Amino acid sequence: MPIGVIINSLAVLIGGFLGAFLGEKIPERLRVGLPLTFGAASMGMGVSMIMKLHMLPPVILALLIGSAIGELVRLEKGIEWLANKVRGPIEKVFKAPEKTADNFMTQFVGIVVLFCASGTGIFGALNEGMTGDSSVLISKSFLDFFTAAIFATALGYMVMTIAVPQFIVLILLFLCAGIILPHTTPEMIADFSACGGIIMLVTGFRISGVKAFPIANMLPALLFAMPISELWTRFMT
Repeated sequence: MPIGVIINSLAVLIGGFLGAFLGEKIPERLRVGLPLTFGAASMGMGVSMIMKLHMLPPVILALLIGSAIGELVRLEKGIEWLANKVRGPIEKVFKAPEKTADNFMTQFVGIVVLFCASGTGIFGALNEGMTGDSSVLISKSFLDFFTAAIFATALGYMVMTIAVPQFIVLILLFLCAGIILPHTTPEMIADFSACGGIIMLVTGFRISGVKAFPIANMLPALLFAMPISELWTRFMT
């Protein structure tokens, strides 16, 4: 039973609803200041994951290949297109928040990656699938609840919709854990974590408004991190 996956997705769903519902009732200083804290937390998580690195060359190669594929297929543009399609019906049902037009997509894509592709979520889902231990995802749920609530004060009820792709990603990882993990090595997992850590680091920069990295286009790198790490270990060391 994927208890952690369900709780994590519900945390985003409920947090997004409460944040959008309360809206202006949440003090401005919290709505402005906390996203900076979330960005810093994302950067800190990223640095922590990067420190697990086994070998740098395969991670860099995975990032380059994955980012090139993401750019060629315009992955981020696809997410933006889909978000805009969903945004219309959502805003017809619920009142749209003001002052979001300029940075809506920048923040929205950033938190999609933060919720759906964080190293903590990926590891937590794999770990629960293999061991039944949901503690990692339950712990992550507390952070996701407050993050969704704060961003929903600016982005509105759209934040609730992120619970859907998040659940799909985490449940697939949960179901595939028994197939994936027996074929991995500690070195592969370390390089995979480091690759995810770099993406989490630049996600933090994006959420904080420092630099709008095309983080969605970097996500295919996660598919290549472990295979390239294994090939590099086998043939280059």
